[in-house]
Amino acid sequence: MKQPHKHTALLFIALGIVAVLLLLIDMATGDTYIPVLKVWAVLTGGEYDETTRNILLSIRFIRVVVAGLIGVALSVSGLQMQTVFQNPLADPYLLGVSSGAGLGVALFILGAPLLGWTNFPLLQSMGIVGSGWIGTAVILLGVAVISRKVKNILGVLIMGVMIGYVAGAIIQILQYLSSAEQLKMFTLWSMGSLSHITATQLGVMIPMLCIGLLISVACIKSLNLLLLGENYARTMGMNIKRSRTFIFVSTALLTGTVTAFCGPVGFIGLAVPHVTRLLFNNADHRILVPGTMLTGLISMLLCDIIAKSFLLPVNCITALLGVPVILWVIAKNLRRFK
Repeated sequence: MKQPHKHTALLFIALGIVAVLLLLIDMATGDTYIPVLKVWAVLTGGEYDETTRNILLSIRFIRVVVAGLIGVALSVSGLQMQTVFQNPLADPYLLGVSSGAGLGVALFILGAPLLGWTNFPLLQSMGIVGSGWIGTAVILLGVAVISRKVKNILGVLIMGVMIGYVAGAIIQILQYLSSAEQLKMFTLWSMGSLSHITATQLGVMIPMLCIGLLISVACIKSLNLLLLGENYARTMGMNIKRSRTFIFVSTALLTGTVTAFCGPVGFIGLAVPHVTRLLFNNADHRILVPGTMLTGLISMLLCDIIAKSFLLPVNCITALLGVPVILWVIAKNLRRFK
């Protein structure tokens, strides 16, 4: 029994070292390359010039922190959804939370000018993040109510899909009626961006994600019971509705916050849980949850490094790296039915 525990501990240490190295490389990468040793000097209080310090701490550090938070939040959300729905292709956006955030942003960017509300200072100060979070909050409340009322998990899944379709239809109507400039702004948001987050916004983003992650850690026992199905979990004394509600609230907080601040970042939440299961060869969420956090952090830092190197939107990179993993999952599941 000692050998598997030793392997798991060594794997966590290895992933931690890789995460630190990628963090340094990510901070070194940008319009102007800064040597990794200089980055290390700035972070550890060594000798450095003031210009380098300002570039690293005022601009790049915030982006790197945001990338890491996105990787952790979406990966944990994806793991929870795949466990709850017993579906390897479930992702964090399954509940329609990102659709709600997208609709909020669309109403702000595309809808406000149509109604002549662009001159209102209060509306301007609310911005894209505020409108995205309002959309998230509405869907979050809806998910919480639905999960308490609906007994069958399939009903929650159907409601999430329907919310996505309705929000998508409204967004298409707004796009049809909008100007080219407004459409460009919304398209750029939908591509996902890590570079527009300020230190003030980060101060709001971090507490919200921490609350979502703490709830997910508190739900580890419930997730382990749900691995064998809701009927088994019920016979073990688990309150299905309450546990499901907490898991959905955690997922909505994590996914909704990321979407509101950075746009919909795809494939990370779908692919990373599978990579983590493959690495650790374990189904215990006491290992999978922290393992997924680390793997998600590493994956998103890697995607950010590539995106900055080729000057591409981060969503393009997450898709290119995530799609092969998804195809592997589909192929693996098809072989089971042969």
